[in-house]
Amino acid sequence: MSRAPQQRRLATNARLLDAARAIVAASSYADMRVEEVVLKAGVAKGTFFSHFKDKDAIMVALIGEDLERAMREMHAKPAPESVADLVDALAPLIAIMAADRVAFDVVVRNSGAMAVEALGPIAQNFVDQVALFVAWIMPLQGRVFRADVDAALLGEGIQAFLIQCIAMNFCLVENQTPLEDRLTAYLTPWLIAPQV
Repeated sequence: MSRAPQQRRLATNARLLDAARAIVAASSYADMRVEEVVLKAGVAKGTFFSHFKDKDAIMVALIGEDLERAMREMHAKPAPESVADLVDALAPLIAIMAADRVAFDVVVRNSGAMAVEALGPIAQNFVDQVALFVAWIMPLQGRVFRADVDAALLGEGIQAFLIQCIAMNFCLVENQTPLEDRLTAYLTPWLIAPQV
């Protein structure tokens, strides 16, 4: 007997996520309102809050799904062979994290660095990102990328510079340089050993 209520709960959860996803696709995370989500999903506001703690919680679920999709896309492509290739390979993450200011805020607050609750989908994705970056770097250390710094530290640096470049992209004073150009300018000295 408990199977039917569980299936209904899962179906309602999916309707809420689909409604929120449609609203974001039509406008932005900043424009999404709980009232719109429940109206589009055809449920009561109380039902929303029985599934999600607040608006942030549904955004975390959506962005977490998007980041996971980006990681699958990045894993499916050949490993980058240069800094330029690496910046290109980061495009799926950039598209999500730089989509709008609210999405970026949700990503940073839930990245693990600032999260105080259990490891959620965004924080787990950040761990997975660094693991992928390390897997890209290690075979090229000593040939393309520097070998005098641990690959894990280089991977964490890629992630840190990515976040910094996206943040600067939202800054009115600093947004004159294209994000990819700024990222290349940071990653080149970070990944390429100085010539002696």
